[in-house]
Amino acid sequence: MKDDHVIVLDFFPHGKPNDRRSEPIAQCIGDMFFNLLEVVVREGVAVKTKDRVYIGNDKREQVKYIRGKISVKELTNFSRGILEEVVTELVTNEEKRYVEFFNKAGPISTRMHTLELLYGIGKKHLWTIIDERKKKLFESFQDIENRIPMIPNVKKVVVRRVLEELEGKDRHNLFVYA
Repeated sequence: MKDDHVIVLDFFPHGKPNDRRSEPIAQCIGDMFFNLLEVVVREGVAVKTKDRVYIGNDKREQVKYIRGKISVKELTNFSRGILEEVVTELVTNEEKRYVEFFNKAGPISTRMHTLELLYGIGKKHLWTIIDERKKKLFESFQDIENRIPMIPNVKKVVVRRVLEELEGKDRHNLFVYA
């Protein structure tokens, strides 16, 4: 799945030190599917950290072309340092999407449920979530936390999962579409 917009993590107006060509480069993360990308920024255009930039199929004002996907290991220290903060903002902005995940998540296999892939959610929380959503669908992270006793901070759980998926720590991806 492709992102139409990315959030800038780091910007190199003269390219990265080891690049053959000195063209302006930005390291970015997709605002919906969390694709990590390097893009070449148009000459004369300056972007800054946390700018939202269009990379879709229509005319791009700021981006010349997408250089390609990158891994977490290829991020600069600055990009890595701000990654959690940016992912937290993206999850906050799309809270309904992640609450909907809690409302609709199903089993992966006969022995494992999708919700169990989230940190801090074991069988006990799983069954409480399923029972509660049968009574009434969840409306917000706060609603989940109010109705499920002893559940960890739901937003932090989702952010942690996104970061783990970006690092390739699990074969199941819930939120990152590579």
